[in-house]
Amino acid sequence: MNAFVLTVLIALVAWFWAANLRAREEALRVSSLACRASGVQFLDDTVAISRIGIGRDRSGRLSWQRVYSFEFALAGERRYDGRVAMQGERVKAIHLDHPDGPLVIAPDQLG
Repeated sequence: MNAFVLTVLIALVAWFWAANLRAREEALRVSSLACRASGVQFLDDTVAISRIGIGRDRSGRLSWQRVYSFEFALAGERRYDGRVAMQGERVKAIHLDHPDGPLVIAPDQLG
């Protein structure tokens, strides 16, 4: 019985790790697209997870909710913050703390 529990635990950890990798790759992709569409420079070509939790999607099912952060610049000057809100492995919204005013970009606006 202990071998079975250990196997299930390892499988769950592997599933969680793989889901996080897929979500991070999608967050990285849309962050880059959002910066390009907004005319700003995506810095460091990376995103970092800043928050993770469990929430409900539109249909009421439980899913992982993650927020990834990244940085961008207008013309190589000062760094500004951006965030990608994810529900499961799907992007909910991209937020850019632009100095002219915050921008919220829906994933369907990126094409």
